[in-house]
Amino acid sequence: MAIVYNEKKQTFSLHTARTTYQLKIGNLNYVNHLYYGATIRDEDLSYLIRRYDRGFSGNPYDSLQERTFSLDAQPQEFTTQQQGDFRINSIEVQNSDGSFSFDGRYLSHRIYNGPFTLDGLPTPFATEQDTVQTLELTIGDAITKIRVTLLYSVFEESDIIVRAARVHNSSSHRVDLKRIMSVNMDFMNGSNMDLISLPGRYGQERQVERQPLTHHVHKIRSGRGISSHQQNPFVALVDSTANEEFGSCYGFALMYSGSFLAEAELDQYDQARLVMGINDRLFSFPVEPGETFDTPAVLMTYTHKGLARMSHNFHHFFRRNLNRSKFVRDVRRPVLINTWEAAFFDFDDEKLVNIAKAAKDMGVEMIVMDDGWFGKRDDDNSGLGDWYVNEKKIKCGLTELVRQINGLGMKFGIWFEPEMVSEDSDLFRAHPDWAMEIPGRHAVRSRNQLVLDMTRREVHEYLIEHINRILDSANIYYVKWDLNRAITDLWSNALPADRQGEVSHRYVLGLYRVLDGIVKTHPDIMFEGCAGGGGRFDPAMLTYFVQYWSSDNTKPLDNLKLHYGSSFLYPVCTMGAHVSEASPMVPFETKAAIAMCGTFGYELDATKLKKKEIRACKKMSDLYHKYYDLNFFGDYYRLANPFEQVNLVAWECVSKDKSEALVTVITVNLTVNGPQEYIKCKGLEPDKYYRVEGGTGSLTASGMALMHAGLPIPREIPEYTAFIYHLVEI
Repeated sequence: MAIVYNEKKQTFSLHTARTTYQLKIGNLNYVNHLYYGATIRDEDLSYLIRRYDRGFSGNPYDSLQERTFSLDAQPQEFTTQQQGDFRINSIEVQNSDGSFSFDGRYLSHRIYNGPFTLDGLPTPFATEQDTVQTLELTIGDAITKIRVTLLYSVFEESDIIVRAARVHNSSSHRVDLKRIMSVNMDFMNGSNMDLISLPGRYGQERQVERQPLTHHVHKIRSGRGISSHQQNPFVALVDSTANEEFGSCYGFALMYSGSFLAEAELDQYDQARLVMGINDRLFSFPVEPGETFDTPAVLMTYTHKGLARMSHNFHHFFRRNLNRSKFVRDVRRPVLINTWEAAFFDFDDEKLVNIAKAAKDMGVEMIVMDDGWFGKRDDDNSGLGDWYVNEKKIKCGLTELVRQINGLGMKFGIWFEPEMVSEDSDLFRAHPDWAMEIPGRHAVRSRNQLVLDMTRREVHEYLIEHINRILDSANIYYVKWDLNRAITDLWSNALPADRQGEVSHRYVLGLYRVLDGIVKTHPDIMFEGCAGGGGRFDPAMLTYFVQYWSSDNTKPLDNLKLHYGSSFLYPVCTMGAHVSEASPMVPFETKAAIAMCGTFGYELDATKLKKKEIRACKKMSDLYHKYYDLNFFGDYYRLANPFEQVNLVAWECVSKDKSEALVTVITVNLTVNGPQEYIKCKGLEPDKYYRVEGGTGSLTASGMALMHAGLPIPREIPEYTAFIYHLVEI
């Protein structure tokens, strides 16, 4: 069984294939965290908790004269509030009498088969191959009647535990949540831990930062209303000596697309605590009597086999348990060309058909009509919200345009930005109150657009109706769903003044409702997410979108870092990546090799390419299909770190049965008369022999030799050369 309750010892042991997570109903019915790590079977680990008289650490009143019990030093599953624990906390609730207090103690629990679900929030699902059990453990405050149910779904084979919390108001008075985290994770010794996060900025998303955990509160957060370019809702706590292959690694990924918060603290006794959930900045959510509030889910994994195994756990889970679309596994995704960098707003139906005709010779299978096809939209100052076809541009009509594209043997895709509105639009003129704008103030403009109030049901209904009408009017195969600004001016005309603290979270819930009404009602359309590139690339979005546009920055050498950072959490098959005309000094073959560390496509004007370039693109499009299964479903290994001073950047994808691998090497810094460089493979079967094709020839070597001695990389080559090595078991 995945979850074992020992009634005598009052312990709960949550077992995955390779890990154990244990908690206990402890002294005075507080719930203690005991252990999370490699598998330990059927043992009570309560002995790990030691109690001392800690000066200036308070004691619960009912501990009487026992001064060795303080919540300020106890490892907890979920913190109390104002009960003597001064560390970062899981909950802040303002009670009906104005007090801020929560004293949560064990009340009940239940264990059942299958994963939990949340109200209005995406959660992972179980497949036929999964063994999943859920623990619901309820703690409550005897005075205020506020209850918190801690949710744990154990996906046994995947080494993933999914966490969330559900607040229930059992009192007869309203309470206001000021802070509510999805997970609280205590470590009895965190003195040698590092914190890994993925910070960045527009065009440079998901870079990698690793820092020692110190006696401070480390905050990883977005306050932009979206998960953001600047941070990603992922953190890892790892041994200071952990590397790709060895060392304890704890990974945490929040399934939420709005403002989020992760805090980590090394306390006065060198214990570590991590909390993660909705950002409490500008957040205040009332819970009326009888109502509940669900937090977003957090995906947790542990391994003692290093960062690569942590990433593999997430990659496997993302491919299998987040998105039910047939495009995840059953249908191969086509090579696409996007029209944005080819035409921007300056196009018509004839130009699109001509681009499609030229792109077909490149091995392209789908053309995507980007921004500018709707309303009065000749630049980014107007038209957003008017979801009807601009027949001055698409003169033949959308249905006929798609028919012509299909007649070339190509599929058709289309761009939307549903959550935004232009002031110069029919929608804004008809419903100015649908835009977020604080009364008496002008809204902050960004890209000359305002944010629709996604808390309002009439906005949801408008978007679902008008976008579905477009999607149902033609043979549309693909949708790119974009968002091109952060969210400011948090205000809803549909809510009273004392409930404006709900807006940020209700925006996200509204977004998910609209996605349910559009994405999930069109199972034959492939949806890709975008937010000015990778500004809302998060696990929750991947329950709707099979892939996400990684960045508006298509410079290939920048993408080496972006893909490296993204790979800590996200599999290759989720990372949108294209070949573009950026960085002309980099050969087309190298650009394509880098784009194959993603979903692959083109971002250029095919009508302006030379015949040599078209042939090169066709060759790389063919390679994309040849290695599709390896790239999309193989185990991904980071072989060289582009954030370090290296001459080569390399990565590898290995089939699950280890019979085949693909190694990609990019030369980034050729030095005159430099040393011979070698790339050491990973993940191969040591005793198997592999035929290696690529580079300047072929060779045969054992997995042991390829992993420990490595592949020699040719030196007498042009700058920025790419090598693709295909390894096949013989």
